[in-house]
Amino acid sequence: MTHPFLDLAPLSAARFASVEDRVARLLDTRQDVVIMQGEALLPLEGAIRGTAGPDTTALNVITGPYGRTFGDWLRDCGATVIDLAVPFHTAVTAEQIRAAFAEHPEIGFVSLVHAEAATGNTNPVAEIGEVVKEHGALFYLDAVASVGAEPVLPDAWGVDLCVIGAQKAMGGPAGVSAVSVSERAWARMAANPKAPRRSYLSLLDWKERWVDGGRTALPHAPAQLEMLALEACVERIEADGLETVMARHASAAAATRAGAVALGVGLEPYVHEAREAAPVATTLRAPAGVVASELVARALTGDPALPLAAGGGALAKEMIRVNHYGADATPGAVRSSLTALGAALAERGLTADLPGALRAAESAWR
Repeated sequence: MTHPFLDLAPLSAARFASVEDRVARLLDTRQDVVIMQGEALLPLEGAIRGTAGPDTTALNVITGPYGRTFGDWLRDCGATVIDLAVPFHTAVTAEQIRAAFAEHPEIGFVSLVHAEAATGNTNPVAEIGEVVKEHGALFYLDAVASVGAEPVLPDAWGVDLCVIGAQKAMGGPAGVSAVSVSERAWARMAANPKAPRRSYLSLLDWKERWVDGGRTALPHAPAQLEMLALEACVERIEADGLETVMARHASAAAATRAGAVALGVGLEPYVHEAREAAPVATTLRAPAGVVASELVARALTGDPALPLAAGGGALAKEMIRVNHYGADATPGAVRSSLTALGAALAERGLTADLPGALRAAESAWR
């Protein structure tokens, strides 16, 4: 018996290349775009290991947990790492980046996360890119959470390595990702004796065996289901219009933030300034005396599919996260999340103004 998910014809090189071209158009980039056959950690690590070595001095910006991971990879490559950590309730500024260059003019690599879904902040990449460009450093950007929710423009921002994933705002699969690579990033990899070669982490293998050959022969069998799903989610964004998709995420963030505050029980936006809050997820600080993970667990008892989660690690006690991305960037998902949180708070003896919260959310969405 045939099955649509099992009996698939081989994916051709031409089809693979066409999906890469559509991703490139999504990013408005002329750089080479390589689709990687794994979750976004694959190109994130591969890009660092390909371009960093003992002769690298890297400025690693930490605005959430992924920045810490990037610093670990850079150190493992032998790089000298200068960590610039800012409180998770805020964003890094271009002025802070400029000050780091002034103190350490030897910096030749900058790593940054665009939007941190885990902490709910987003960083001003366009302004930071101007500073990085002035100093000629290689610019590495994790745009996994931001793509589809806010502009991601590698060429305009001077980003040399821009990694995206499909599983958040794009509404696609987790098992496939992509990276745009500038010419100077390719040159850095080619000159790096420690860059992975003949390795699953190797971007150079894709360059030499795929890009340089005119993208006519794939280096290995592609993950068909994930590639077809990625193609489908790009088609959906194209059909809706990227501006429309981004506006939907921005509205979801504004509505969630307004509704949570209007509940009136001490829920506070974790990211203080709305302009620094990511459109992909809204993080909230639990009311005094309330453990966030317990509150979220209670809120999910009625509907485990709600896009609610507690913060990770030490943040589990204080942070609530509303993941309004992809299919959940809708008024219904926002209303349901606020309703569930209001009910869970009421069980703790905190009287939430749910009607007022829903009115505030609806007004903010408009």
